[in-house]
Amino acid sequence: MKSTERTKKLHDMNVDELQRREAEMNEQMFRLRFQWAMGQTETLNKMRELRKDRARLLTIMREKSNG
Repeated sequence: MKSTERTKKLHDMNVDELQRREAEMNEQMFRLRFQWAMGQTETLNKMRELRKDRARLLTIMREKSNG
């Protein structure tokens, strides 16, 4: 899925849904970091993509809270 599609989906969510999605992303990031520490190198791309998606989500949350 393209980043513009993911961003569009995030814009359509309300604040509660965004907060739940952030919690899911944090948990997923924890798991990926654990896998990375165990030597599974294919997780690096997933980590990078998830980090960028999380930054997009936080930006959208900030925009919505500032109105």
